[in-house]
Amino acid sequence: MVRFRGVQKTYDGSHLVVRGLDLDIHRGEFLTLLGPSGSGKTTTLMMLAGFESPTAGDILLDGRPITRTPPHKRHFGMVFQNYALFPHLTVGQNVAYPLTVRRVPRDEQARRVARALEMVRLTGMAERSPAQLSGGQQQRVALARALVFEPQLVLMDEPLGALDKQLREHMQIELKELHRQLGVTFVYVTHDQGEALTMSDRVAVFNDGAVQMLAPVEAMYEAPANRFVAGFIGDSTIVRGTVRATHADDAGERCGIVLTDGRVLTGVNVNGAAVGATVEACIRPERIRLHPQPPTERGNLLQARVDSVIYFGDHLRLLCTIGDGQAAGSVKLPLAGQAAPRAGDVVWLELPPEHTRIYSL
Repeated sequence: MVRFRGVQKTYDGSHLVVRGLDLDIHRGEFLTLLGPSGSGKTTTLMMLAGFESPTAGDILLDGRPITRTPPHKRHFGMVFQNYALFPHLTVGQNVAYPLTVRRVPRDEQARRVARALEMVRLTGMAERSPAQLSGGQQQRVALARALVFEPQLVLMDEPLGALDKQLREHMQIELKELHRQLGVTFVYVTHDQGEALTMSDRVAVFNDGAVQMLAPVEAMYEAPANRFVAGFIGDSTIVRGTVRATHADDAGERCGIVLTDGRVLTGVNVNGAAVGATVEACIRPERIRLHPQPPTERGNLLQARVDSVIYFGDHLRLLCTIGDGQAAGSVKLPLAGQAAPRAGDVVWLELPPEHTRIYSL
């Protein structure tokens, strides 16, 4: 539906905020642009909306360039973090505003406003002022206003950032369900990894003005393409070592690394690191198997000391010091599992090779 081709953006003529962006947005998908502050994700959204112009490159909609098309002619809905509601207008008038500027007849306006408010579960609140609504209700009004004129694309710039944690998580589920019902293309900007994983069909991870990885959420979490993505999406236990051997098998490229204490680990050679290269091995906390005693079989084993045990309600998180103190480890244990060790206990961490991903530095 949308194509960015070689898009660049600079504000000062020297530093590129967005660098050579090639990105396809599929019709009907929920795509999230994720990254830290200053990574280029919001600038990309603003260029798509028409509020910023690319320094170079083109943006295409259904194969036609829209790089120089003004925002009001792009037929995109927009939802901002601060809601941007008119305080002097009622809820119904706020939602109707895009229809008013498009000179839609009043009876048609009333029908569409009623339908939009029903979609966001605000039926009966059309005569209220925005000040009479909670933060979550105001955000729904902003969403209804973005949907009321039946746009082909809805753009959202951190729309849940001002809400408290519980309401934000509730709105994430509502947004995803609304997207499923409507089938409209959503492009969503956030720096919250959990938010991106919860709602998206695909995620584009930005850093330093470039897309580091673009993939469905499961692949983004389970198989990060590089060290930045592995560190930015979710938690990982990370140890550093040197590649001593590489080989390929039915599961793909593998390599063995030797740590500073002489222990050897095997894992997936993500970036094709060569023998002698300094690398980092990463594994998710829930993939680590905890053993109170050293297991008899050989494998990816690291001795660790438990520093603290944290109760999270649905699981326990163990924070550990690995080996001679070269690294910190994090292990996720289900509450219904084995008895949890205590702070000070020595344990053995098993890192399954298929879930241990090795990245060149």
